[in-house]
Amino acid sequence: MYQSRVIPVLLCNLEGSLVKTQKFKKPVYVGDPVNAVKIFNDKEVDELIFLDITATSQGRRPNIRYISEIATEAFMPLCYGGGLSNMEDIRAVIKAGIEKVAINSALEKDPNLISRAADVLGSSSTVASIDVKKDFWGKHRVTVRNASKNLSIPLIEFAQLMEQKGAGEIVLNNVDRDGMMEGFDLELIREVSNSVSIPVIACGGAGNVAHLKEAIQAGASAVAAGSMFVFQGKHRAVLISYPTQAELAGL
Repeated sequence: MYQSRVIPVLLCNLEGSLVKTQKFKKPVYVGDPVNAVKIFNDKEVDELIFLDITATSQGRRPNIRYISEIATEAFMPLCYGGGLSNMEDIRAVIKAGIEKVAINSALEKDPNLISRAADVLGSSSTVASIDVKKDFWGKHRVTVRNASKNLSIPLIEFAQLMEQKGAGEIVLNNVDRDGMMEGFDLELIREVSNSVSIPVIACGGAGNVAHLKEAIQAGASAVAAGSMFVFQGKHRAVLISYPTQAELAGL
């Protein structure tokens, strides 16, 4: 029976530390990314999403040496995002061992970067990463640059544009629910999933397996989470974990 992908998301900063945020703010140190990758290897996870959350804000290019180190340790497909603004850097991270690239802030000025990446890598390796946050009036807006800037283009129009440009998947990240572990915005997932024909990976809000199942039922093709896999208990003690196959059965 087909089982939907359940994807841990690892956030990294300039120092190469694994961190976790809440609503894209106040990153908390949770360990070493390489050690986390090794643990997820043992747990036979479907895929990993690895994001450098400071590259764009600091005007940095991807750290190829560090990406190569991560990719060398990963026994599963690895998607990378952070500081990707041109084909030179996209080719470099693929050469370093990355299977997929997630493009985000660069799409503000150059949505055709998706097309160029898809032409070279194929749509299956080209991911549009869409960060979404509610505005003052409660309307979902597309944001870039760590959710510091809203785009004027409506969310659904933007998602459809990404599909038209050649994206093979969309990572739909809900900024308002990031790190809160209180469940996904199911209506948001339905809205975006119903508007495109490519897979939508829901991210932002997962706290337990029941939340993952709800997101799949709402239309997500896959689910991604960060805090759920690095924190345990009400005091958010750091412990890298992943559900058992029995727990994931039926997703």
